[in-house]
Amino acid sequence: MSDITLPQLGETVTEGTITRWFKQVGDTVAEDEVLFEVSTDKVDSEVPSPVAGVLTEIRVPEGETVDVGVVIAVVGDSAGADAGDASPPPAPPSQTAAPPSPEPVAGVPAPPAPPAAAPPSPETPAAPLPPAPVAASPAPTVGDGLLLSPVVRRLIAENNLDPAQITGTGAGGRITRNDVLKVIDAGSTGSAPVPAAPAAPSSTPAPVVAAPLPVAAPAPAPMVPAVVASGRSQAIPFNNIRLRTGEHMIASKAAAPHVLTVVEVDYEGVERARAGAKAGFKDDEGFSLTYLPFIARAVIDALREYPHLNATVGDGELIVHNDVNLSVAVDLDFQGLLAPVVRGADAQRLRGLARAINDVAGRARSKQLVPDDLSGGTFTLTNMGSYGTFIVSAVINQPQVAILSTDGISRKPVVVTDGDGNEAIAVHSVGMLALSWDHRAFDGAYAAAFMAKVREIIQTRDWAAELT
Repeated sequence: MSDITLPQLGETVTEGTITRWFKQVGDTVAEDEVLFEVSTDKVDSEVPSPVAGVLTEIRVPEGETVDVGVVIAVVGDSAGADAGDASPPPAPPSQTAAPPSPEPVAGVPAPPAPPAAAPPSPETPAAPLPPAPVAASPAPTVGDGLLLSPVVRRLIAENNLDPAQITGTGAGGRITRNDVLKVIDAGSTGSAPVPAAPAAPSSTPAPVVAAPLPVAAPAPAPMVPAVVASGRSQAIPFNNIRLRTGEHMIASKAAAPHVLTVVEVDYEGVERARAGAKAGFKDDEGFSLTYLPFIARAVIDALREYPHLNATVGDGELIVHNDVNLSVAVDLDFQGLLAPVVRGADAQRLRGLARAINDVAGRARSKQLVPDDLSGGTFTLTNMGSYGTFIVSAVINQPQVAILSTDGISRKPVVVTDGDGNEAIAVHSVGMLALSWDHRAFDGAYAAAFMAKVREIIQTRDWAAELT
């Protein structure tokens, strides 16, 4: 028998939510076969089984949040006989130990309490609040009998919430960490604060509590997982990535004074190099040669001359980084957005950079990233160009100070000048580059000079030689 624990998925990760089990009790599991999916505050990851055998027990159901290192499942030998014996025993004892009434199933500590105080025993059932604090181990919610994870119980207790008033969206109606966070964000309070303010000053806190509600109320409204009364509209709860993205973007807009600087770029030199190399490139590398590696290469070289863009904001200081760790925004089939990091991007030439970008994008879409893949970035690229966008004003990926959006490239008439200074009209591939930057870090002239350098590199470099 082997215990399967929630692995350490990153240096800063302390807990995770089991979002999906790919195997059920009794199923055979091969070593390195995907066993479950876990969602952290940074990324959703598919986790392979470290051992082979038969899944004999699932201790943490879908939707429940647990700490790193907690046993979440048990895998036995491939014999399979143990599978049927291991899972039934734990379930019946815990559920049948207190059949007299559904409410005492809250936990084992409830029976010892009545003998200790015989007279008050008939009064205690009328007030369910006393038993709950006495035993911190009971997992069910008040009234519903829904299981609560340790993390969820702690959040509820710390914020004086009433679990009976929280709608669970986890498997079987279980209350998840996100459910509790939504209630906290909405400014909801439990029954505990009522007795805490019975005196005259109670009229004073009331307006204080009510004041933030109008501000916070609009945020949780779209998260209600129910269909409206009309039946023609559907409310879809945000997934973990959407929730985290929202929190991150709101914090970024609140912290950084965003400014947008845009330049138009002539990509004709890049287009000619691509046209001559893309067939052989795909045969050699197994993926297409896009504009993104060319732009990334130009950005990296420009950052050497304008290092304050390759920086993050610290506590009252700008931390300028020597290495360029390039964050690349990746769309997850319209279900979310991640920005995995290409570390040491400044040490890569064009072909190696294209490989690295393709690698992190592929792992992001196949849920093979770990949280550390999303940390340590120093500058971000986001690519909307495949949809023909004109200008995208992206939100800065905190704590970085700048993000560059690569927009649509199309054939347009431009004015060209020959060696003798004669002008003519030609049709070239042209597109916009839009830089969102943090005005705390530098000023407009610095950002404009950086963008001019990026444009110069793209328009003048011998890209054909770079590809060889």
